[in-house]
Amino acid sequence: MEAIACREGLKLAKELQLECVEMETNCQKLVQLYHQNQLNLTYLGQVIDDIRELSTNFNSCRWHPTLSGILAWGRKRELKFALESFWDGKSSAEELQKVAADLRVSIWKQMAEAGIKYIPSNTFSFYDQVLDTTAMLGAVPPRYGWSGGEIGFDIYFSMARGNASVPAMEMTKCHYIVPELGSDIEFSYTSHKAVQEYKEAKALGVDTVPVLIGPVSYLLLSKLAKEEVVAELKAAGASWIQFDEPTLVMDLESQKLHAFTHAYEELESSFSGLNVLIETYFADLPAEAYNTATALKGVTAIGFDLVRGSKTLDLIKNDFPPGKYLFAGVVDGRNIWANDLDASLSTLRGLEGVVGKDKLVVSTSCSLLHTAVDLVNETKLDTELKSWLAFAAQKLLEVDALAKALSGQKDEAFFSANAVAQASRRSSPRVTNEAVQKATAAVKDSDHHRATNVSGRLKAQQKKLNLPILPTTTIGSFPQTLGLRKVRREYKASKISEEEYVKAIKEEIKEVVTLQEELGIDVLVHGEPEVSRCHIIVRKEENPKQKQKIISYCYIGQVQRNDMVEYFGEQLSGFAFTVNGWVQSYGSRCVKPPIIYGDVSRPKPMTVFWSTLAQSMTTRPMKGMLTGPIALAIKDEVEDLEKAGIKVIQIDEAALREGLPLRKSEQAFYLDWAVHSFRITNCAVQDSTQIHTHMCYSNFNDIIHSIIDMDADVITIENSRSDEKLLSVFREGVKYGAGIGPGVYDIHSPRIPSTEEIADRINKMLAVLESDILWVNPDCGLKTRKYSEVKPALSNMVAAAKLARLKLNGGK
Repeated sequence: MEAIACREGLKLAKELQLECVEMETNCQKLVQLYHQNQLNLTYLGQVIDDIRELSTNFNSCRWHPTLSGILAWGRKRELKFALESFWDGKSSAEELQKVAADLRVSIWKQMAEAGIKYIPSNTFSFYDQVLDTTAMLGAVPPRYGWSGGEIGFDIYFSMARGNASVPAMEMTKCHYIVPELGSDIEFSYTSHKAVQEYKEAKALGVDTVPVLIGPVSYLLLSKLAKEEVVAELKAAGASWIQFDEPTLVMDLESQKLHAFTHAYEELESSFSGLNVLIETYFADLPAEAYNTATALKGVTAIGFDLVRGSKTLDLIKNDFPPGKYLFAGVVDGRNIWANDLDASLSTLRGLEGVVGKDKLVVSTSCSLLHTAVDLVNETKLDTELKSWLAFAAQKLLEVDALAKALSGQKDEAFFSANAVAQASRRSSPRVTNEAVQKATAAVKDSDHHRATNVSGRLKAQQKKLNLPILPTTTIGSFPQTLGLRKVRREYKASKISEEEYVKAIKEEIKEVVTLQEELGIDVLVHGEPEVSRCHIIVRKEENPKQKQKIISYCYIGQVQRNDMVEYFGEQLSGFAFTVNGWVQSYGSRCVKPPIIYGDVSRPKPMTVFWSTLAQSMTTRPMKGMLTGPIALAIKDEVEDLEKAGIKVIQIDEAALREGLPLRKSEQAFYLDWAVHSFRITNCAVQDSTQIHTHMCYSNFNDIIHSIIDMDADVITIENSRSDEKLLSVFREGVKYGAGIGPGVYDIHSPRIPSTEEIADRINKMLAVLESDILWVNPDCGLKTRKYSEVKPALSNMVAAAKLARLKLNGGK
């Protein structure tokens, strides 16, 4: 009845031509519940839709929420499974397109129902948006045999994953496919995806803002290609277009900033009749870049990340161009914590006086690609912790609530609940662990390094391990078979006992160990059948001048998770795990990052059982596998593994480069922090215990000295997919004295490299690295591959290593 009364009151106000309306009602709570799918009554839904429509007639009801994009994988990873089915030849292109179309429709409707006004389109991708732009511009490297016309799945996925004949394009930081722009590339408008998706949404009655990667952020794309897509979008009825220009937040030289000015001057005439939004995110804009962005020709609106942009906020308050829209990114799109609504509303009200109420748009700080889909799907998180969180669906509600509050329609109950949750997180005793705080404070200078230098340690390790020259190894994981996944599902559903589960895992480990022995691999892994992996980046900066005050937190790395009993969740305090908190890693690969909500401690050993079990199955060295560094907790685990007789211990730093700040002025502190955190984990082991680390796809050349400073005995690092760029730093004279294994083949592609191809890579490495420090290994773990791919690839790798050894020994 209250909802009906609200609707009739708004009708009367409209008839009386009132400009502002104030109503004391709980109807707004009904609207919120309806948007959360907690009220599904058809008639009530129509009443609420009428209220929302009528509200647009009054100044006091005006609100303009938006966001930069949203995760398109589906609540149950529907797109992931559809992609993998298509790649395996089990479904058609039409079936894949149908799944994708259904997901897009669902997402657009969800945003529209949440009250978002500026809804993005062209944010959906079958792999990544940079590759989509490459396809749109026809920037296909000649090796893929493309002869023109619309780019289909065969060419698109060959660029992303490679095929039997040619390797994939490079994949680097943030897991995007790097464009290959050279004299043999001619830009042409070849993929109409952006226009097709705009029309698709429009047919549903949803007017979207098509999102394109900006011309300068895509390495100064040609005027022709951009003008054509803009013209077609305009002809299709688009009134807004968004260009993402994230490189503006970086330290750009004057000539690069001039490139922005020149590019948008060239495009200005094509912008006529359109509203053009430039979006930046992930950091502050330097003052010179801010001045460039706000002066770009033909631009109607500019979006800023105001979560990580306090300095940008000052620039806006001092000088924002009159007449332009400000898309204020106050809701964090990069993490899963609930927004502090009171603080955000205060920021927004401060900006109202600068840009004008009608020019201020509430937005997310960046795309919601980096968050899980919906907190409603999480049934196992406790009430307190859940109140601290907001996934993509909840962030939509936060944007909506802030926009309404700014226009005078503040939902007091919603804001009050948020304030209680914020206070709870600040004061909860589960966040701070006194024992961890004391242990952190007790860290000494001697805990930041090992007693002997690396050359002395390598001699002691070789004496104990007796490895051949150019030793072979893998990174850790082996294929996760359908049988293994079935065992996990059955245990989770209580269809098999814990004893049966453990027996199955032991059998899987035995098979992996036997396979490696048969292949002739020198340092083995147990394959990690008991765990899944996911990258995390967590930062806590208590006091930047005191490293020991922050190293108790994991700053970057991987955390292992077991479907048996939330493996680390039971064994480490400060962690929580989701049921459906999936986010995209790359391509069809999704991960479920754990949530670190407080100080982390390790009450008992976590991996010793599996590592010692695997070592008992072979006489060859077996690596103990850890992820790090949750510095003090991992330090305890490393020492327990050593006591159990494990001679080689790998502490992964797969995502170290991904946490590097974009601004150079902030990088030194981060790298110093990262290096010391890692060194603490293994500072107390004996010289004869070999410490490995692993780093994944990224550009490592600019941080090579920090990598050396980590002081690991052996580092395995991506190399092949980046076209061996890593080797260039050694050609330029950088000396590396520890063991190093630049990857000899790309595991993210189904393509199987030949023995000759791998041998050629090894020879290139030997041209710049000493043979006594070089290791032979794949780029990364093998979990994502099939055994039909892994066996021949590893066999060829071992054969190539033997050929190289033979050559080094003069053919003997």
